[in-house]
Amino acid sequence: MKIMDFLSEEAITTDLKSVNKTEAIKELVELLIVSGDVDKKDKNKVVELLLAREALGSTAIGHNVGIPHAKADCIKSLVGAFGLSRKGVDFDSLDGEPVYIFFLLLAPQDSAGPHLKALARISRLIKDKYFRDTLKAAKDKKDVIRIIETEDDKKL
Repeated sequence: MKIMDFLSEEAITTDLKSVNKTEAIKELVELLIVSGDVDKKDKNKVVELLLAREALGSTAIGHNVGIPHAKADCIKSLVGAFGLSRKGVDFDSLDGEPVYIFFLLLAPQDSAGPHLKALARISRLIKDKYFRDTLKAAKDKKDVIRIIETEDDKKL
């Protein structure tokens, strides 16, 4: 599975404005609304599901990376958003560090397979310090896409 299979260009930003967890999640969900992957009427429900997942334990996995994720009955197929924060977001990270790189994932309620494969794929790539550093330095969407596609092609 390649990351660009579920991440559309419209759902990528290199300029997240949020400084806390709730605002960051709302901002990332807004990207999915703009990309057409989430219906505007479902925004609050999706945000609530993501925050409920966060209440179980932070999805900030360390190394300045967060992978908020949830399953929702209003989602038809696996979708993702990418956000880069220049200032860092307090996301209750396991290592206490701010999060700069976000991969948000939403999956249909009844689809464990693709959801878990996507989480595993991102987790594997994110272990690579060069990949993290390169993403963190990305100037714009095109940079992000190029970086992700290059890694996707290398590590399948």
